Amino acid sequence: MLTALFSASSIVQRHRSRGVLSNIWLLFLVTLALTEPPAHAQNVTVLVGAGSSVPTPLYNRWAQEYNKRNSSIQMRYLTMGTSEGIKQIAHGASDFAAGEAQLTNAERKEGSLIELPVVIIAIVPIYCLPEVHQELRLSGEVLAEIFLGDVKTWNAPQIAKLNPEITLPNVAIQVVNRPAGKGSNYVFTDFLSKSSSRFRAQIGVSPSPKWPVGTSAERSSDMVDKVKSNPGSIGYVEYQYAVKNNIAQAAVLNRAGNYVKASAESVTSACRAAETPGWKDFAASLINTSGADSYPITSFSWIYLRTTSNDSSHAAAVRDLLGWIYTDGEPFAVQEGYASLPPQLLGALREKIRSFH
Repeated sequence: MLTALFSASSIVQRHRSRGVLSNIWLLFLVTLALTEPPAHAQNVTVLVGAGSSVPTPLYNRWAQEYNKRNSSIQMRYLTMGTSEGIKQIAHGASDFAAGEAQLTNAERKEGSLIELPVVIIAIVPIYCLPEVHQELRLSGEVLAEIFLGDVKTWNAPQIAKLNPEITLPNVAIQVVNRPAGKGSNYVFTDFLSKSSSRFRAQIGVSPSPKWPVGTSAERSSDMVDKVKSNPGSIGYVEYQYAVKNNIAQAAVLNRAGNYVKASAESVTSACRAAETPGWKDFAASLINTSGADSYPITSFSWIYLRTTSNDSSHAAAVRDLLGWIYTDGEPFAVQEGYASLPPQLLGALREKIRSFH
């Protein structure tokens, strides 16, 4: 049975009973008040999701469209980071969570959690070099050296070697990274760890890496703003944020030895290259998969769910939401610029949902 353990009112009552109403739930109350269902609606079930800022535009669109179809079930999504979202769902303080980090075995066991892919995303290196008008090429190894603080200027030999036709400026590199608990950290460090043994040894794969250099950007939108307004800076963000904000992004060296930019086609290629038999592994990594056209920093964004529930009405509401996401919700993901999940994977996900009781 899927979970959506607490309604909005029970969540608030739980926090009040502890004598604490956190900023998270204060934000929820404000959001709920601003988007309250019609007064005539009876027995409204409110499903609360929490997690990564990476898919926030999509979940906001899904909420807008899903909430139109059935006034008795309404969905809200709060942005607070992947790790915090996982904590909320594990503790029964939300109905679902969203993020880009694979669950640990401990999280799956202790929180009775599973992850299901909802969309394919790409993390792209973004930069601000007004004097450079050609597209930069970067490899995972060079990106690792930049984010370790070893490559300090844009005309460093390591970058120049990858871009022989570009006159690179003698400008200091200003690194912008994400703080602890972010799904984009997990995806980016996974790629850098697979590209560089030094990065793997010093930093490793984590949503909360201990970055040795750089300044922090709290949300994906903050990352874009910081990089775009500071010449010489470099950061990383989900592809949709880069496209919608018209910021320069680098082509990245993939496993086949080709420099590839993120696109709907290149991330779909990465997903197909990772396809597992019958798609039984919903936590599969899409990082640096094979394929000449595969973008190497590709990942699923997952929805995290509890596998047990004592509330049959909320469990039914979550099943309804999932059923909608994987059918009528799919076109809205494409409209928002995300790549469609492969048909075989969609079929496996729909079958998985039907198995829930």
